[in-house]
This record gives sequence, structure tokens and C-alpha cells, in this order.
Amino acid sequence: MERRPLTIVTGSSRGIGAATALHLAGLGHDIVVNFQRDRSAAESVVTAIGAAGGQGIAVQADVSRDDEVERLFAAALELGAVTGLVNNAGLTAHIADLADTPVDVIRQVVEVNLMGVILCGRRAAQVMSTARGGSGGAIVNVSSSAATLGSPHEYVHYAAAKAGVDAFTVGLAKELAAEGVRVNAVAPGIVATDIHAAAGEPGRADRVAQRVPLGRVGEPTEIAPAIGWLLSADAAYVTGAVLRVAGGL
Repeated sequence: MERRPLTIVTGSSRGIGAATALHLAGLGHDIVVNFQRDRSAAESVVTAIGAAGGQGIAVQADVSRDDEVERLFAAALELGAVTGLVNNAGLTAHIADLADTPVDVIRQVVEVNLMGVILCGRRAAQVMSTARGGSGGAIVNVSSSAATLGSPHEYVHYAAAKAGVDAFTVGLAKELAAEGVRVNAVAPGIVATDIHAAAGEPGRADRVAQRVPLGRVGEPTEIAPAIGWLLSADAAYVTGAVLRVAGGL
């Protein structure tokens, strides 16, 4: 019997992460649903994964902390060999000019959006690389159109962190290309999730929708299939790519 893919999706109790976890479950993946605070929401995603015929577990971990990343992967490895990682956990936390953004907020945003991706990518390389005894796999990092747009007057530090994610994607893809691991990124534009409310402006998505050439914001379910494709065998010749899913932004 062919082994089912086992994929860790960070920050998957809500938004793009939750939509991705459910999409992947429908494609036959078993899922490790990572969350930081909302266990109830994460367990709801696990229930939905079960209804889709997959196996899921919820694991609390702050991806910006190396000891918690280690614990996240240890829980996943109890289910079997990890074949996929979706580095989705992220936040903007605050909307303002950089000069008006508290330093602790800047540090938090960079730690989660960039350091968290690096730490999880590092651990995934350790367990997936065929040169280290793994069976290969694929990593998809969730970047942002902000990486090239800069997000002035909103969160330039977030944009800088996401630009770092793009560079990390390219570099790690080259580093692991001969070791059975593909590394790519998806760069969403403005998506209707609660990341805006968490940053203090629940109506931001509607406010900025007119910037989008397609004339509307995206939905999490429109981002998930791109992630699923990059994880799949259909993308076997794709590595080091940053796929923009941003309505033309």
C-alpha cells in the first residue's frame, strides 16, 4: 500500500493555513495542524481533515522558537516520515509608518515571518534530505506580494521579512536540489483573512481592494491549490520558484 504524504502546515488553525490543510487532506495528505494559541480552532480543522478521509493532529508550537519547532517535528515524526512542509505561520501585528511602529512589534513580525520559516525549513531539511537519511520531500513557503511592493505606510518591516523568505526559498532550493527536496514559495496578495483584524484594522482588505487589478481581494481557498500543486508530483521540475497568486498585484 502506498504511503500517504505527511505534511506539516504551520499556522493552520485559520486563514490560508486552514484552507491549505483541508485542500491537502482532500488530495490524500495526512496533516499536522500547527497553531500557537487557538487549540479549539485547530481541533476543528483536524475534525474536518478526518471528515475528508485524512488523519490529522493539532500541535501547539511557536515557530520562532527552535525548541518548539523541534517539538513540532517530533510530534509529526511519530506519525511517520514527514514528506511536506508548508511554512505559513505569519502576522503583520500593526499597521503604521515604520517610525510609528514599536520595536517589540518589529521584532515579533520578523521573528515569526522570517525566523520561523528558516527554523522550520532547517528542521525539514534535516529530516527530509536523502543525504541525511530522509526520503525526500517538498517545502512551500508562504511569502507575500509585499516582498516586492514594500508596503509603505503599513508594514515595511513585514515586507522586508517576506523578501527574506523569497531569498531563503531560492537559496535553500539550490542547497537541497541534489538531496531530494524541492523548495518553492507562494506569494499571495491581499487575502480575506483575520490577519487584518489582528493588526487592528478588520476592514483593511475591503479598503485596499481597489488596488488589485482583478478588482477584488482573494480568498484562502484560492491560495491553497497553488500550494498543493507545488507540493505535488506535477511540480516535480519546479524548485526555487516564487509563484505569485495576487490578482495582478
